[in-house]
Amino acid sequence: MTINFTSPVTGAAQTGFTAPTYTLVADLAPDVNGRQQAVTALGGTQASVRLHSSTDPFTITSFRPKVFQSLGKPNPTTGVIKYVPMNRFRVLTRKGVLPLAGQAAVPSMTDTIMSVPAGSDSADAPNLRAMLSLHIGALWQQPAGIGDTIVSGIM
Repeated sequence: MTINFTSPVTGAAQTGFTAPTYTLVADLAPDVNGRQQAVTALGGTQASVRLHSSTDPFTITSFRPKVFQSLGKPNPTTGVIKYVPMNRFRVLTRKGVLPLAGQAAVPSMTDTIMSVPAGSDSADAPNLRAMLSLHIGALWQQPAGIGDTIVSGIM
């Protein structure tokens, strides 16, 4: 299975939200190596949350490398590969937020970048999966705590 968010997305718990859901529609990604979707409807209780518009974005975009890097050859004498290139994958969520009442929305962003050493996808796939399992699981475990921290500044 590939990164392909299906609509609706069930949102993670947040203080003040009850059963949040997000209806997504396909949108044009900002680059050819991306897939983007925009939020066009909300479910559950999410007071004051605004839907996507051109001046107040609410999108999620996934990117893959434009050109996949491959692992170079080992040094014939030492057997060491001097440079290991990275393939970078990314999931970016943009949401317009108001910096002050009465002001125009400014995009706030949550960005996850996955830098994968070339060759590790075939040589060590279980450990790549373990890295993602922990990362996503930890975020899923603490969505309200993360939200409370970015609102209050207290960790």
